[in-house]
Amino acid sequence: MPKGYWVAHVDVDDMERYKDYVAANAAPFAEFGARFLVRGGPKEVREGQTRARTVVIEFENFATAKACYDSLSYQDAKALRDPVSTGDMEIIEGYDG
Repeated sequence: MPKGYWVAHVDVDDMERYKDYVAANAAPFAEFGARFLVRGGPKEVREGQTRARTVVIEFENFATAKACYDSLSYQDAKALRDPVSTGDMEIIEGYDG
């Protein structure tokens, strides 16, 4: 079964307050077996436009990735992120070919 992924591109307006979101998302990510593949870090944009920060999180499967996002514990964490950042995020099924 293919893995599921969150792919997010985020601009953070207040990194100190964003750290509250990072602390709060630890519990739902542990609960749903999330594994960070990319969490910020240096990058070089070669085509198009993107935001300052890129995050890629791997889950056991697509259903688990969606369930984590929809969980009350993640939505509570997201409420801390929303006022201090702007982003684009998608949940996508991996390729199992």
